[in-house]
Amino acid sequence: MSANAGSAARVNETPVSEIPVPLVLDLDRSLIRCDMLHETALAFLRRNPLGVFKLMRWLMQGRAALKRKLAEAVTVDVDSLPVNHELADYAAAEKAKGRTVVLATASDRFVATRIAKRFAFIDRVVASDGVTNLKGAAKAETLCKLFPDGFAYAGDSAADLAVWKRAASVVVVEASPAVARKAARLGPVEASFPRPSVTRAMVKSARLHQWAKNALVFAPLVLGGQFANPAAWANAALAFVAIGVLASTTYLLNDLFDLPDDRKHWSKRKRPLASGRLPVVTAVAALPVGFAVAFALAALVGMKAVGVLAVYLVVTVAYSMQLKRQPIVDAFTLAVLFTLRLGLGVVAASVVVSPWLMVFSMFLFASLSFAKRHTEAERMATLGELRIAGRGYLSSDGPLILSMGVSSGLGAVMIMVLYLINDAFPGGLYANPVWLWAFPPILFLWIGRIWLLCQRGELNDDPVAFAVRDRTSILLGLGIVAAFLAGWYGIGA
Repeated sequence: MSANAGSAARVNETPVSEIPVPLVLDLDRSLIRCDMLHETALAFLRRNPLGVFKLMRWLMQGRAALKRKLAEAVTVDVDSLPVNHELADYAAAEKAKGRTVVLATASDRFVATRIAKRFAFIDRVVASDGVTNLKGAAKAETLCKLFPDGFAYAGDSAADLAVWKRAASVVVVEASPAVARKAARLGPVEASFPRPSVTRAMVKSARLHQWAKNALVFAPLVLGGQFANPAAWANAALAFVAIGVLASTTYLLNDLFDLPDDRKHWSKRKRPLASGRLPVVTAVAALPVGFAVAFALAALVGMKAVGVLAVYLVVTVAYSMQLKRQPIVDAFTLAVLFTLRLGLGVVAASVVVSPWLMVFSMFLFASLSFAKRHTEAERMATLGELRIAGRGYLSSDGPLILSMGVSSGLGAVMIMVLYLINDAFPGGLYANPVWLWAFPPILFLWIGRIWLLCQRGELNDDPVAFAVRDRTSILLGLGIVAAFLAGWYGIGA
């Protein structure tokens, strides 16, 4: 039996009849780890965001009509939908014992029939038909007519309580504790499957480890001579949290846009939304909360900070909707998003920094973005895939991505040298700027290491996330910090 839910299922908690009544499976959040109404609505809006008004008009005709309209309007890749393998294994084992297995769902019949073809153990499909929404009491009544001698029902939600009340035995599938307790009082529990933590899934979707990127907010404060200013540090800290919350929220938004492609990706299919551990409706509900918190924190810093965050959000949405599918443009856009973090630090600390810093940021982070794409291209080539899912690159584009990434990285080293010559030494900020000459060789060594590992296929999808865990990268980073402090305080001068 699979262990995708994180814990083993509990089977036969209460003795049931030796006569195997049909096993009826719910579909949404039960046999599959998603809700087909949400999936089809999201696919419809992904194609046409203004279609929300059409959805509202369809909903006024009833939920069954809405589901039928969506089933006719969009085609979901049912083969990539995340499956509850524990329940599927259980149903397959019951089928092998000679038991009839039925799929009964409130999803539209058009969609349910296509999904049922994935499972050889399903004998029959009962679903909504565009007129009747087969949910709750309506589903219970239909199943009682179809199986007057009784049936076992596997469901997950409060709406299923009406069905469990009429069932001969109960199968609880990842229900909330309250629903599970109520279900257990309605009949003998044949099996139960524990619920994975939605909170843990939400935290993972927020990608808190990516907040390391937001440390760029503090760079202008340090480079702008406000190293010893507590007020500047306080504003920068608020800006750091604001951009962190906004970035985490936009990760959710991006994952919603990318859902079909992530499910086909070798590693992204394990993300909470793609794997179904985080419900779509929960992610959608979190978006306005995250945006409100981020902009409220930015407002405490100042309206300029709000403006930078607004630009960041607009660029991110443009990236999620279209730009990430444009080769080369996608890496440029990611570099812009990194550079906007520096811009936020500039307005938060109220400093003036060298234009070289912004140009350096663009080249450095373009290089790292290309490293991410090169890793994906090489992985797809290894798997024999022609394209990177959801991106504009072909797997054969690896050599071009490699050359652009390495050249961008070396360009960043050159810009660092020009900054030192033109700004750092004449600027008078550093007591002994000679120490800053350690920056270019350390940067060169780190970029070389990133691309060496990338070319060898030893780098994961995100070089920044790799760097914060890589011992060599951490040591090189400490070397940068030591050189900066020595230059600032004038050691050896």
